[in-house]
Amino acid sequence: MNRFSTPEEVFGPVSIKELKEDRYVRKTEGYLPTAEFAFLDEIWKSSPAILNTLLTLINERRFRNGDQIESAPLKALIAASNETPGDNQGLDALYDRFIVRLLVPPITRSDHFNSLLDSPPTEAHVDVPKELIIKKDEWESWRRTIQSSVRLSPETSTIIHLVRNALQAQHDTLKVYVSDRRWQRAAMLLKAAAFFNGRNETNQSDALLLEHCLWTNAENRQAVAEIVANAVRQSGFAGQADLAALDRAKDAVEKEIHQELYHSEDLYATVEHAGEEYFRVEIPPHNSLRNGLLRALLIPSKKLKTSETFSPLSVNGSVLNEITCKFDRQGACEVTLDALYTTRKVIKVAPIVLFHKGTKKTGVNDRLVQALTLQVLELKTELEKVRDQALSRAEAYRLAMASTFVPEEKTTLTFEGAQEEVERLNLRVLDCERLTSLCR
Repeated sequence: MNRFSTPEEVFGPVSIKELKEDRYVRKTEGYLPTAEFAFLDEIWKSSPAILNTLLTLINERRFRNGDQIESAPLKALIAASNETPGDNQGLDALYDRFIVRLLVPPITRSDHFNSLLDSPPTEAHVDVPKELIIKKDEWESWRRTIQSSVRLSPETSTIIHLVRNALQAQHDTLKVYVSDRRWQRAAMLLKAAAFFNGRNETNQSDALLLEHCLWTNAENRQAVAEIVANAVRQSGFAGQADLAALDRAKDAVEKEIHQELYHSEDLYATVEHAGEEYFRVEIPPHNSLRNGLLRALLIPSKKLKTSETFSPLSVNGSVLNEITCKFDRQGACEVTLDALYTTRKVIKVAPIVLFHKGTKKTGVNDRLVQALTLQVLELKTELEKVRDQALSRAEAYRLAMASTFVPEEKTTLTFEGAQEEVERLNLRVLDCERLTSLCR
């Protein structure tokens, strides 16, 4: 098609014989009015006279030939263009009739490009095997069945409404208008997809085809695709397992393991004096410290988690007022020897830790260890059972969502929730193995 294309080239030449009888009739045999399938290249470069006639032909399957209205057998019209119709050209109505819009970029995958290079030139005539040729009665039967026996599922209807509302909300930004006619035809497309996938009801994977029906130009195409994808995600399959209950059970077992088998805080070496617990800490020897006789201090253990300043005791239990102490909240004690030196001297000492927090207790009853291990194994078995059920559901969803018309990487949008549930359960099963190792 180009701006110099004439109606005669598309719809057929005027019959000279009929013209002599004062009748303006075209010879349409072999031209668009008698075609079942047609391809128009560079359609938007055509003249208004041709495009306006196309509108009636596509919409009503009728062609006015002189004073007669002829039925057009047109089943599909495919057009190609390097551009979309410009604004204010009066082509919106015709553009609206093209239900499926595909942007075809250059080949990106190397293997596909190599296949193109090795392919022979395209031939104008192709022999289709007889068993693949669609008969007229088959075509009509399919049309009747799709219209009467295939229904939109509630999930698909929800997706359509979500997409419609989103497009209306973003109209000022995207400038996308979808006519009621277009929504109706898009719904028929989804039903046809379901029918040719062997179903009598549409599903979420069919709804993904809406991304090819609703965009108007290259600038809003990706945004429309994202709106459709988000609507499909919202209406997709969610997980069914009660993960909160399973997590509570796992957390309870882990808490019991740590309480029974592991030290919950650092355990220090202490000595008792006058009914109180003290840390005995060694200090560097110095002649000024009571003639070198003061080698150790007793520090009250109750001061460990405070920031109070206090005086320690000698190993004999006397208060050493010339020395002040203060814990630094990191387990070390700052000892200040102001009265014993001409300059202020601060040393750090630390209580002796017998067992650090998180280390395993010794002498734990074997039966207790076995009981905790059994609890973990039972929980792991339950998690594996739930995980396997979720895995079966996800696989069933995958098979149900398989479509001849939608790539598999896109149909995964419909059951992301089910897949994520399997992944979360897998992590919990692995965590049970960690808990089992804690019991050993």
